[in-house]
Amino acid sequence: MFAFAMRLLLPLSFALAGLAGAQAPERLVFATDWLAQAEHGGFYQAVAEGTYRKHGLEVTIRMGGPQVNGIQLLAAGQLDVVMGDALQVVSAIEQKVPVTAIAATFQKNPTAVIAHPGVARIEDLKGKPIAIGAASNTTFWPWLKQRYGFGDDQKRPYGFSVQPFLADKNLSQQGFATSEPFSIEKGGVKPVVFLLADLGYPPYAEVLVVTRATLGKRADALARFVRASAEGWKSYLANPAPGNALIKRDNPEMSDDLLAYGHRKLKEYAIVAGGDAGQSGLLTMTDARWTGTIDFLRSANLTKPGIDYQDAYTLSIVRDVKVLP
Repeated sequence: MFAFAMRLLLPLSFALAGLAGAQAPERLVFATDWLAQAEHGGFYQAVAEGTYRKHGLEVTIRMGGPQVNGIQLLAAGQLDVVMGDALQVVSAIEQKVPVTAIAATFQKNPTAVIAHPGVARIEDLKGKPIAIGAASNTTFWPWLKQRYGFGDDQKRPYGFSVQPFLADKNLSQQGFATSEPFSIEKGGVKPVVFLLADLGYPPYAEVLVVTRATLGKRADALARFVRASAEGWKSYLANPAPGNALIKRDNPEMSDDLLAYGHRKLKEYAIVAGGDAGQSGLLTMTDARWTGTIDFLRSANLTKPGIDYQDAYTLSIVRDVKVLP
């Protein structure tokens, strides 16, 4: 009888062990582009609420920072997914780094030109001093020159501090609509914010980037990651408390006030839920936006000849997600 019972139990034990193995979550390491903040909220929300686990994933979020090159770490195999700017991906393609964007967190790039009260139109800043960083010479500054006739004689160095702006009423500056205006308001000035995306600046921001090898081998896991992240963003925009708790755990210097401001501006400017997201779902991308980005770069002589920029992105992952805001 014992032998008979064992013959019955052993196959059942093996079946249960196999089931447990099949249910083990698949691991993904995801790196953001900066220290934890509201702009990363949907991803933290998906961890906090168990959304990734619901989709069979164990996701580790690593913070970016000033000394972190996420694309480089991705190419070296140390990360599975990294957050980057669309223009970073284009640059990587030019350098023959085998990466591709699979989704776009921000439907509207948060880059803004910030002016003092009384400036009614961005055109009014032509000929007036604007503080910009060096990297902006290959991103939005050429676009402003093309569209509004701005000139290089307007440029002033930007040291990533709002103090020069607060001290000079004639000075405007670059920034993100979700962060720098907060510090300026704390300094006693209610700034005028020109969100460049609303004026036609085309690049996506906070795109999700993978190597083409990972895309080929782990497409199913990546699709689940994008879907769970979209669900996390939908939840975060409705109630950010769970995600904010994890953001503050990873970045203890993040204040409640700045988190609340960032969350409010993400919604106010429809940075995550605007654009094509309303019809195609959160984190969506389109051929038209990528084509517009490449066309802008070519017109500004910011591309290299003979490069196939179609490798910069794929819609194969995000097109079936369709998590509406």
